[in-house]
Amino acid sequence: MASSKPIEVGDIAPDFTLLGTSNKSYTLSQFRGQIVVLVFYPGDETLVCTRQLCSYNNELKQFTEVNAQILAISAQDIASHESFSAKQGFKFPLLADTEKTVANLYSVIGPLGLPRRSVFVIDGNGVVKYVHRALLGVTFRPVSELIEAVANA
Repeated sequence: MASSKPIEVGDIAPDFTLLGTSNKSYTLSQFRGQIVVLVFYPGDETLVCTRQLCSYNNELKQFTEVNAQILAISAQDIASHESFSAKQGFKFPLLADTEKTVANLYSVIGPLGLPRRSVFVIDGNGVVKYVHRALLGVTFRPVSELIEAVANA
């Protein structure tokens, strides 16, 4: 079920629970008190998604230094995420939104039914401080822009 209006800056981020890599369940509210960089990406093992997530992984220290947790979400299942994560050595969880429930909550479903490449920065109180939804998804938000958004959260 889609939300009545898209989530925007200033809104309370909808809470969710999804199964993620390492066979753990992740709930957004478990990260209260720290900033969450919520990354929706179209698919495991795709060119731009791999470049995007590797970029964030390579600069993870910058996110850690500002107390930000990256959570990456796509519609593939856990087996796909585990394989992708192991191959790339990701040090943040990939969450399986196979029913696209969370993607619908955050209004990031594109015209082909895939999640649009989108990023939300959510502060320690659960308030959305930054939103970017890509129209085409052929590029991604650079680490520097996200770190700036986190710093302003």
